[in-house]
Amino acid sequence: MDSNTAHNPVFLVFPPDINVPDLQSADLTATTYDTSGPFPKLLATKMKILGAMQILFGVMNFSFGVVFLFTLENPYPRFPFIFVSGYPFWSSVLFINSGAFLVALERKTTEILVKLSRIMNSLSALAAIAGIILLTFGLILDQHFFCGYAETISQCQAIATLFTGILIMLMAFSIIELFISLSFSVMRRPFYCCD
Repeated sequence: MDSNTAHNPVFLVFPPDINVPDLQSADLTATTYDTSGPFPKLLATKMKILGAMQILFGVMNFSFGVVFLFTLENPYPRFPFIFVSGYPFWSSVLFINSGAFLVALERKTTEILVKLSRIMNSLSALAAIAGIILLTFGLILDQHFFCGYAETISQCQAIATLFTGILIMLMAFSIIELFISLSFSVMRRPFYCCD
């Protein structure tokens, strides 16, 4: 093929003939691979989804902590209790780590990874329990905090609504995280293959 035929528009529309070997006479063989890992497919899918949810809850907890940091300013002389306890920040680290270990465990199963995943999920369950207690205490302690220092009623209502909404979302995330973490820290039967 010379350089003129390579740039010919007819060549682009009608490519040269391609010879295909006769498939009827060819001997075709198929190789099958065992795709069943140590976990059943349904459990592996659940581990991946619940691990991703744990990571998402950790990111959301951290995000709400950052919202607390940037929304609380004068006339409020102090931060609310839940922010002072640091719960949105240290819980997010534990939730993200336990979710990452679950996702990694679904991909590659080793004895050390199984033990680390159990430990991280146990720590996340403890953090979720502590968070539920801290959030309840924070709701009780700070329920009249904003209105006592606000100059106007509208300012009090807007910030109290934001504060209460964030605390309720943190409480919901902590309860769901508690159930996810407990299910993987207590569950032993699917991990028999790796012990």
